[in-house]
Amino acid sequence: MSDRTVLIVLFEGVQSLDVTGPLEVFAGAAKAVAAGVPTPVPAASALTTPAPAASAATATGVPGTAVAAVSANATANAAVTVTADAAATATATATATATGPAVRPDGSGPVAYRVLTATTDGAPVRSSSGLLLTPDCALPDAPAPHTLLVPGGSGIHRIDPRLTDWVREAAPCARRVVSVCSGAYVLAEAGLLDGRRAATHWSRCEGLARRFPAVEVVPDAIFVRDGNVATSAGVTAGIDLALALVEEDVGRDVALMIARHLVVFLRRPGNQTQFSAQLATQTARREPLREVQQWIAEHPGDDLSVESLARRASLSPRHFARAFQAEVGCPPGRYVDRVRLETARRLLEDTSDGVEEISRACGYGTPEAMRRAFLRALGTGPAEYRRRFRPLETAAAPYGPTP
Repeated sequence: MSDRTVLIVLFEGVQSLDVTGPLEVFAGAAKAVAAGVPTPVPAASALTTPAPAASAATATGVPGTAVAAVSANATANAAVTVTADAAATATATATATATGPAVRPDGSGPVAYRVLTATTDGAPVRSSSGLLLTPDCALPDAPAPHTLLVPGGSGIHRIDPRLTDWVREAAPCARRVVSVCSGAYVLAEAGLLDGRRAATHWSRCEGLARRFPAVEVVPDAIFVRDGNVATSAGVTAGIDLALALVEEDVGRDVALMIARHLVVFLRRPGNQTQFSAQLATQTARREPLREVQQWIAEHPGDDLSVESLARRASLSPRHFARAFQAEVGCPPGRYVDRVRLETARRLLEDTSDGVEEISRACGYGTPEAMRRAFLRALGTGPAEYRRRFRPLETAAAPYGPTP
């Protein structure tokens, strides 16, 4: 049984977090499986031929610049080292390393991930934040991947056409093709998104839809899966998607362990909006309206009708509704709905409170009203949401004791 080779494509101006986020997830999964975490036996058809080991990557520091060496070679060996030699001469290093072959406890063979990075010609590239990324190999020398991953970044519109051509030719050989953030542009340019639904960073949605009319852009989705192609929104959404793929490949227990180690929830639903209520809206300019926004966030279970909120702002209901819409960007009722949903989600994730108690605390009144709100917004009920996204308190960390 072969490893799953995850090939991450690098280019000048790539967003470093689009690379390291998914890399940490897949590398952590490899180590967890190597440590003997129980996993379901995957179908042989989901695996690819094992890739040859690549040479270790190296990096050298340049004063006043940021340098990163990305070495994600061998079945269960993956490391990311980031060193910043700036004016304060501070150095930060983050490493996740797994040793030894990842095999099932019953000895039936490897089922983990081999993570590789590659550039068009094998040369180092600099990320959008200034990190120097040294790949494992050149694209022409890369093995046929199980998962081909294209990250995004500010350099997406300056990509070497040879990279797009390689992605177009390699995609049919991959079990699945994945993009993070604006990496969807590369997939679209290669014709891989024609007739498909796709997600990208919220600021890129309009441009992607305009430039590639054959692509059905889903503006608010965190990630979208259409056949064997999966696309995600920006940065952390790439981690959400990678966790979902790991859960599918090697099981929920492994995905939960990785999520807990990275201090994130197992995964958000793919159709969940990219923004929280506060991020999706504006902060009001006038102090009475800002105070109302704060009151809503702190008292989701109170009477938050337009009339009640208008009295708090010392405005007539009609004036308040118009002013709130103009300054916040949405009607008061919709804002209240978003805040209540977010609060209910946090309580389901972070507490053991019952659904009935949470529904009252968040202003829904009854569990049925909260269930309808969850189904409408997230496509899943409160009980299922808690089952999916609340970390297991008894799960053991795959990386050893937490400092």
